[in-house]
Amino acid sequence: MLSAKKRLWIEIVLHIAFWVGVFYTLMSLNSSHIHVWAKTRHMVQDRFDDTSISPYVYIILFFLAVLFYGNIFLVFKKAIRYKNGLVRLAMCTAWFMIVFGANYLVAGPLFNNANPIPEPPPLPLIRQMDLRIMHIRPDANNGPRESPKIGIVNFMISDWEHLQVIILIIFLSILGISIAYFFLKEWAKSELIQTQLQANQLSTELKFLKSQINPHFLFNTLNNLFSMAQAKGNDELADGISKLSGMMRYMLYDSNAESVLLSTEIAYLEECITLNKLRYADEEVMVRFNYPEQPGATSIAPMLFIPFVENAFKHGVAIGQTTTIAISIIVSAQMLIFTCENTNHSAIKKMDMEISGIGLENVKRRLQLLYPGKYQLQIEETDEKYRVTLEINLA
Repeated sequence: MLSAKKRLWIEIVLHIAFWVGVFYTLMSLNSSHIHVWAKTRHMVQDRFDDTSISPYVYIILFFLAVLFYGNIFLVFKKAIRYKNGLVRLAMCTAWFMIVFGANYLVAGPLFNNANPIPEPPPLPLIRQMDLRIMHIRPDANNGPRESPKIGIVNFMISDWEHLQVIILIIFLSILGISIAYFFLKEWAKSELIQTQLQANQLSTELKFLKSQINPHFLFNTLNNLFSMAQAKGNDELADGISKLSGMMRYMLYDSNAESVLLSTEIAYLEECITLNKLRYADEEVMVRFNYPEQPGATSIAPMLFIPFVENAFKHGVAIGQTTTIAISIIVSAQMLIFTCENTNHSAIKKMDMEISGIGLENVKRRLQLLYPGKYQLQIEETDEKYRVTLEINLA
């Protein structure tokens, strides 16, 4: 497989070759001007050719490039976010008309000023031509015949207005090519993301298989500890073991699915918060967890939020210090907003913070693979607070 750098250079070369071809296609559009003076049975024709469109090829080429790259980098990306086909069509049509109209208004006056429609010959010259014709063909009976009224026809085969048909066809062709290019690019990107996601999942599963303990042995051990804690009347310890057992079951089985119900993920976060609080005194950490009471059928990729919660406990709580952790999940109009804010004790835990970015990098990578172009992750850090905001478009 080609490296990303080589693919980029190949793509640049192909783009250059494409626009060179478009340039020579435009250069082949030469305009011919024909100016005709017509008389009833006699005609004098003046014809001359030039390449009057050539100086304006660069202007046309510029607007074609604006149309092409505006489509693939801006218009199409915004249009596909809308489900209504009419809205998509309207956005693309409006952009096309703006670019085509701008080309017409910018290049048209320059073209017409440089290529004016020829003026008819002076009237005395026409009369001299008419008299000369009458002298050559007199009437046999009545002398020179009176000349019929002269009709003057003045037209250009390829003036700017007539060229618009050809230019419109060229613009429509570039529009079609940009559509094909954009969707082929999106398809290739989607295939690459899927391949990377499958490879990442396979690597994760292999690492997990190498390191996992027999789950039956693990759960049997936890059940035995749970029974022993209950027998000794230590309900707090028994409750902690029960929650740990539920968390392990979720991590071993439920988290292998592509998505889980948001309610399941919330329950997992609550158990994680409860277990982490056992490590500290009540006055050392206060946790506020707000979430929808009825999240409904909303689904989310599993284990996305837990690294931020664990990070808040690991780097936001200090022994003998008062810490507040505020966690919030909001779902509105297919948008999920997760926030986690904690007191910043990074000055106390400088050594631990040196490796704190590993989990964050993994989360960023998962978000790129699972929600490409549909998420925003913001991290704000001050001397007092550390805040994470994650917005995901679930549509």
